[in-house]
Parts: sequence; C-alpha cells; structure tokens
Amino acid sequence: MARPLRIAYPGAYYHVTSRGNEQKDVFKSRRDREKFLEYLASATERYGAAIHAYCLMSNHYHLLLETPEGNLSQIMRHINGAYTIYFNVKRKRAGHLFQGRFKAILVEADEYALELSRYIHLNPVRVGMAKNPGDYPWSSFQGYIGKGKVPDWLKTDFILGYFGKNKLDAGKKYSVFVEELIGTEYDSPLLDAIGTAVLGSPEFVESVMEAHVGKRELSRDLPALRQLTIRPTLEAIITALDTVFQSDKKLARQAGMYLCRRYSGKLIREVANLFNVSESAITEAARTFPLKLETNKELLEKIERVKAMLNICDL
Repeated sequence: MARPLRIAYPGAYYHVTSRGNEQKDVFKSRRDREKFLEYLASATERYGAAIHAYCLMSNHYHLLLETPEGNLSQIMRHINGAYTIYFNVKRKRAGHLFQGRFKAILVEADEYALELSRYIHLNPVRVGMAKNPGDYPWSSFQGYIGKGKVPDWLKTDFILGYFGKNKLDAGKKYSVFVEELIGTEYDSPLLDAIGTAVLGSPEFVESVMEAHVGKRELSRDLPALRQLTIRPTLEAIITALDTVFQSDKKLARQAGMYLCRRYSGKLIREVANLFNVSESAITEAARTFPLKLETNKELLEKIERVKAMLNICDL
C-alpha cells in the first residue's frame, strides 16, 4: 500500500479522520467520548491545534483541524496515542485501536471549510443515529447553534463568520444551511480531493506543490503526487466535448455535467451555474453517467478521447 502523502505547514487546514481497527467501535460509552474530547482540548493547549468542527461516531471520528504551528503529526500522535492508552487500560487490552495511520486531507479553507463542516455535522443524520444534527450530543453542531455550552477550545468564529458578525444570528443561519440537506442525496465534498491528499482549487494545488512539496517527495513517485496536477478548467472541458461530440449536443451536455463535476475541482454550485441547473441535477448526472459508460462502448471511447485531450489520467 502506498504511503499517504503528508503536507504540513503553519496555518494549514485539514479534514482528519481515523477509524477503528477492523471497523470495530472506538467509542463504547459516554465516558469514552468525554475522554476523547478531553484529548482534543489538551491538543489545543499543548500543541496549538485549532479545532473548528468535530463529530464522534461509533467506530470513527471526523475533525476539521487547523495547525497554526504546522505540527499535524505531533497533534495526532497526542490525540490518537493518548486515547488508545486510555481505551486499552480501561478494557485491559493491548494493541492497535485505530486502523493504520490517521487520514488527513489538506483543505483550501476559504473554499471548502463551510461545506466540510456541514458534511461533518450531518454524519449522524446520514447513518440514522439522529434525525437532526442538533439532537446529536457528540458533535460540535450544538456549539454552533447555541445549544449548550461551547467548549473553550472549539473555534466557531471562522465558519460562522460566513453568516454575519452577530453570533446568534449567524448560528441560526448556519443551522438552516446544514439542515437544508436533510433528506436529500448529496455528495461528500471530499470526493473532489486530489490523490486523497489535497482539496482545493487548481491555484491552491499549484501553490502547495511549489511551496511545500519538495524534490525528496517528488523522487518517491507517490501515486498521490502523480495526481497533484493542475485540473482542467470548465472552459477547457466544454471545448474538448464540443470537438468530440459535434453531432450530439444533448449527450455532450450530459457528459459535460459529469466531467466538470468529476475533474474540474470546482464546487458543485459552480458546475450547476455553468449548466443552469440545480445542484441535485449535477449530483444525479455524476451518479448515472458512469452507468452509461459501463454499457456503451462507443460513448466510453469518446469520453476517453476527451480525457486524453485534457491530459486527464485516472490512477
């Protein structure tokens, strides 16, 4: 298995998750969850971590984490390591609690933090653990909407700042923003991550590569690094489609919604605006078009021609 790419620098934002070994539960009681939150708190005190959102499920957790000091690995060794010791001592067990290393995707915060926070807070609803995110006590959502005491270490200002300066009003608007997706099908924003390593615009990826990925990493030829290429623009995708699908504008449009969603790195609302359709229409196209490719060899060949023109390579 390829070694996961770690890009670390001061001020970086990450979506971090860690799952129980063999998919087993890592939180079995209220005290387990309380103890884990204590380690999140101590990570902010000892290592300067800034935690913007969290959700503790049964066999895994999600964090939206900022590292002002660029010390992601140190922070996560503390959180996962301390909690593993607690869990093992309490249950008189030994060995790994979490499945391998934690997974961390570097995030362009200004573009994706809001969507990621919504995704994190909707996790319990998506799997049927709660009907409403406000009913679930083991995420940061209640802190965002003013339900209960907000931990001193939880940073809500960055996300709520998108909804205004008044915290109370911003919390109400944020609640509407999150809850409007309940009962709908929606894609995880993490699907847009390049090489399971970076989530952001082409400009963000390019700046990260230039400033924080050195020759030593490049020489290892990691699969994740091979995917950290500049993504095609929406305009380039449409131009290539027009060239290949000259006689079938309707099919070109369907292919365009799929390819733009899959490969441009743009937010779903940007793709929806381009085609003048709803976000759900783009989500549906991204789901159904690959099914057409499985049964239509001629269509698949055309899509491969378009991808070749755009230098898109699936690894």
